[in-house]
This record gives sequence, C-alpha cells and structure tokens, in this order.
Amino acid sequence: MGPYMRPIPVGASMAMLFSLFIAFVVSPWAAIRMLSKANLHHEEEEGGSEGWTVRIYRRLMTPLIEDSKKRRGFLVGVVLLLMVVLALPLLKLVRVKMLPFDNKSEFQVIVDMPKGTTLEQTARVTREVAARIAQEPEVTNYVDYIGTAGPYNFNGLVRHYYLRRGPDVADIQVNLLPKDERKDQSHAIAKRVRLAIDPIGAKYGAKLKVAEIPPGPPVIATLVAEVYGPNYDEQIATAHKVLDYFRKTPGVVDTDWTVEENQPEYRFHVDKVKAALNGVSTEQIVQTLRLALSGATVGLAHMPKEKEDVDIFLELPRADRTSLTDLKEIRVISSNGTLVPLGELTDIYKGTIEKSIYHKNLKRVVYVMGDVAGKYESPVYAILSLSKELNNLKTPEGTTIERYLTRQPFLADHLAIKWDGEWQITYEVFRDLGFAFAIALVLIYVIIVAWFQSFTVPLVIMAPIPLTLVGILPAHWMMGAFFTATSIIGFIAGAGIIVRNSIIVVDFADLRRAQGMSLEQAVVDAGAVRFRPIVLTAAAVVVGAFVILFDPIFQGLAISLMAGAIAATLLSQLTIPILYYLNARREKKMEKSPETAG
Repeated sequence: MGPYMRPIPVGASMAMLFSLFIAFVVSPWAAIRMLSKANLHHEEEEGGSEGWTVRIYRRLMTPLIEDSKKRRGFLVGVVLLLMVVLALPLLKLVRVKMLPFDNKSEFQVIVDMPKGTTLEQTARVTREVAARIAQEPEVTNYVDYIGTAGPYNFNGLVRHYYLRRGPDVADIQVNLLPKDERKDQSHAIAKRVRLAIDPIGAKYGAKLKVAEIPPGPPVIATLVAEVYGPNYDEQIATAHKVLDYFRKTPGVVDTDWTVEENQPEYRFHVDKVKAALNGVSTEQIVQTLRLALSGATVGLAHMPKEKEDVDIFLELPRADRTSLTDLKEIRVISSNGTLVPLGELTDIYKGTIEKSIYHKNLKRVVYVMGDVAGKYESPVYAILSLSKELNNLKTPEGTTIERYLTRQPFLADHLAIKWDGEWQITYEVFRDLGFAFAIALVLIYVIIVAWFQSFTVPLVIMAPIPLTLVGILPAHWMMGAFFTATSIIGFIAGAGIIVRNSIIVVDFADLRRAQGMSLEQAVVDAGAVRFRPIVLTAAAVVVGAFVILFDPIFQGLAISLMAGAIAATLLSQLTIPILYYLNARREKKMEKSPETAG
C-alpha cells in the first residue's frame, strides 16, 4: 500500500508546510492591507460582540463545568456513544474490506469446460454465453477468445489467465458504456451478468467466472483456501470437502480449485519384435503418429505473388483421426515396401494424463478459490461463515484440521488450511496502517509534551481522537460504504485535525489563566472564543473532501474526513474543556497537598 498511497501523505505534508508560509507571511500582510482602515471595535460588555453560536456554546458549557453531576453524565454519555458506534462493525452494519469495487468499463468472463471437451463444443458454449451477455443494455461489444487467452491485463498477469491454452478454455472480453452514460456501476452489472449466465454453465457443465479488474490487491482470487499436508491424496480429499463448503456458503460464487479432472491418455507401445520382423523402426512409427495427429510442415510453396513464405502443411483429415480405430488403420511403409497397419505393430494402453501439482514456498499445496458477491461482498465475512463449517473437518486420525489466518504452516507434516487471497492483503494493510498510526500517536505525544512541559496535558489533548469514529462509522453505515484502507487513512488524517483543535483550546485556556482568569472562566472562554475558527476549519475539511465523496475507491477517505471532522469538532469542543478543567483541578489539589509541599 505504500507506493499506492504515497501521494496522499506527500501532498498533505507539502500542503501543510505551504499553508504555514501563507499563515505567517501572506495572511498578516493581507490583514494589514485590507483591515487597516476598518473600524474594529470590540465591545467590552458581556456578549456584546459575540455571535449566536458562541452564546449557545457558553450556555451549554457553563453548566457542564459548574455542575459535577451534569459533567459526569456528559462524559459517561460520550463513552457509551463511542461503545455503541464501535459495535457497528461487530453487527456487520459497517462492512470491512480492503478496497471497494471500482467502476470500470470492462470485465471478463472466464470459461472452463470439462477436460477433454472439443474446441467446437467450447466455442458453442462460449457463443451462447456471449449472446446472453450481449442482451444487457450496458454492453457495447464483446470479443470471444476460444482455445486461447485474451490480451494481457491485470487479471491475466496476477491470476495467470494469460497462460490459458487448450480446446477446453475460452475468454470473453466484455466492454461497457462509458461511466457517465450508464446508471449502474460495473460491479452491479457483473453481478447481474453472473446470475444470467450461471444456468448456461450448469447446463453444459462449464465453470463460468465473471472476473472484474480489481482496484488494488494483486491476488489469485478474492477468497482462497490453501490446503497443506504430508499426503497428496489426503490434501485433495480435504480440498474437495472445502470446495463443497465454498459452494454451499451463501455469497461465495465462481468456485474452483487447482486439481485437474481425470483425462484419459492412450499410450501406443511398440512391439519391437513385430516391428523388426516387418522392417519398421520405432522412430518411423512415432513420426507417423505425430504427423497424423498434429500435422507437420514438409516444405515451402513457391508462389511469386505472395509476400511471405507459404508453408506446405501436411495432416490427415479430422474425420480420419478422431478415434483409436482410425489411428490403428494408419499404415507405415516397411523395408520391403508393404503397408503395415499401426494396430499390428503396437499395443494400446489406457491411462490418465499426469496432473499439475502446485507448490508455494517449496510446500505442496492445493488451492480452493472463490469470489464474493453476496450481501457483504467481503472475504472477511465469508471466512467467518466458512470457519464454522470447517470445524466439522477432521483428519484421518480424527483430530481437527489446524487453520492459519496470517502465516503459512512451518512444516507440512500435518493437514492444515491457510486463508489467503484478499484476506491476506487486508490483514497486512490494516496491521501496517494500525502500526503506523500508533507511531504517529507516539510522535504527536512527544511533540506536545515538549511544548506544554507536561505529561498529562497531551493525554487531555489526544483523548478526543477516538471521537472521530462517532461520525465515521455511522456515516459509512448510512451511505452503505465499505470501511476500507482509505477510510483508515481518513481516520488518521482526522486525528491530526482533532489534535490541532484541542491544542488551540488548551493553549488559549492557559493564556487566559496567565492573564488572571479563574480556571472555570478560562475554560469556558477558551472554547467560546475558539469555537468559530474551529468550526470553520471543520467546514473547510468537509468542502475539500466533498470532491472525492463519489469516487468508488476514495469514498471511504472522504467519508472519514467529512463525518469525522463534524463529529469530533462538536464533541471535542465540549469534551476538551471538561477534561482540561478536571486535569487542572487535580494538579491544583496536588500542589496544595502536604506531600507535594514537603
């Protein structure tokens, strides 16, 4: 996420430095030029020059400072409100996801037919699927790639689609109308298409996957379960059960695994005694079979009007090479010039084609894959649902199969399941952002301690940071938005804003106390005088973030900045003065106590 998100902190940091220059140089100069002739007269009378917002603030704040019961009730109410808000993700009212779905102008449909399917049958199914997709009003055109992969794109590289070859695979590239010409986003269209083509896939036994271009995480599939173990057959059996659970879990779609189906293989074993008696070599038989099945270039056709060389390609008609009986009847020339059928010189054995075996970090693994398209559309909730079902899985010895969330098993000496895919990226990003936020809080604390020469005042200043969640989480819920990595970045940025507001109030209160005001009056006056500029700062944040509110990727950032700034500003303007008052009163008592005096 570092390279992906680097422009945000770099741009924000440079903007802050530039704003300091504006505040200390340009703004004073502009004030002198524009306000020197203005008649600025401050009324000394109480409330004479104060606006209605400041008067309302004084009426709210004064009872909270003077009445201990109201003050205690307010703080308890804030804590309860924060606890209720934190329960929203636990109740799944706010959904957690790495990044939301982007609004692209294209998607792919991956077609996997059963092994052994002919190219003609694959083409038939692919064209039927494409014809159904074309009925969607947002689809402008599509391209079928049958027997081969489509052009290179993000999914082709990350999910290895570009390696797909064979008569049983196909790829449909679907192009949509531009974003401003359609009502639905590409994800909604993809979900609609998936429901429409699933019956076609079920009819022909095809696996159809609707692959959207993801906005960020480079994973082989959204939902991945890796099965490890000492015995490959046990791994396959366990992975098959996991695949069944995937298929039965609501919201998990496009399920698949990396175990290939059994595909028959016929081996022609040359009877060397018969071949020698007929004067036919093994190499001659191999070349004849290869020529019959795959064809070969035997020369060039010299055509004067052609710009490129024209190959002379020799192969048997398809009708003469579609069955074992046809191949047995192919004849080779013996040393005496007679034609001998292959069936008299070879023995045919039926077997199974060797399958691919996957490894990860030198450990043999079976991948079970799926996508999420249900109510929650996040792999986190699919994993929670599947974990309950996977508790029923047992090893051959009757023990529970061990599951790993964040790391691969160190040894493959026992059956184990490790969750991967978008979950792994989500965990790593949220972990790293949380660690970075913790470092930022420590640095903020150190800076404030250095300025105020106190270890408790910084705690008062930083206490309202969680209050931004009072606005952030309900706003995500009301807008039906995912709480994503960009939402966390907005939360971190909001923490900086709320600390700035707290410093302004605390510093102004210290100034008023130094001027001779009582503690109670200084606290109320600091919040009242600084109320308007703090509200204007929050309003500026809201207006600035509004421009990205409707962007699919950075919507979480905008919601966090806007809702967090509003909620934190309103709550902190009441919470900070109260906490400052309680801390200052405690320090006064400690100064007057005998122990401190001694």
